[in-house]
Amino acid sequence: MLENLRPYLNKILNPIAKKIDVNPNYITILSIIIAILAALLFYFHQLILGGIFILISGSLDVLDGAVARYHNKSSKFGAFLDSTTDRFSDAIIIIGLISGGYIDWFIGILAIHSAYTISYIRSKAESMNIECKIGIAERAVRLVILIIAVLIGGIVDTIWLKWIVILLIVLSYFTVIQRMVYTWNKLKSKDSSINNANK
Repeated sequence: MLENLRPYLNKILNPIAKKIDVNPNYITILSIIIAILAALLFYFHQLILGGIFILISGSLDVLDGAVARYHNKSSKFGAFLDSTTDRFSDAIIIIGLISGGYIDWFIGILAIHSAYTISYIRSKAESMNIECKIGIAERAVRLVILIIAVLIGGIVDTIWLKWIVILLIVLSYFTVIQRMVYTWNKLKSKDSSINNANK
């Protein structure tokens, strides 16, 4: 889903990236710091402000890649750092919601587990030379849903936050199934090609 939007995102991000000629890793680190601040805001029951901080963190997470590509500063460590901080941000934001009493620990664990499983499947598939970026609930989509949940919870009623997070969990596990089926089909096709070549 995100790949389909990338040409439009690049039109927005490239002019911004042009003006920011810094090490993209600094932007990545700033993104994780703001995610931690968002979690702290949830702990102190500043729901709407925390949602705004998630939005800023997510925007920086997209911007670091745009800066790296535009200024030819992409690196393997940068990709490693970005992926690692994404996982940390996913977890710390949910932990913040749990600590603030907005969702119970079991829902929080499922939210973290489903997000991590989506990421793991992609990583494992790519280790087998299978590009696995498909799925209805990629990270960007999950962040958008979470921001909406937090803002609705802060403006209307926190019960809506809980139910939207539950919806997010359902979509995340559906994405897990999508990626498993996709990878299985790709591997089956590769095995079939190898067997036919050996005949």
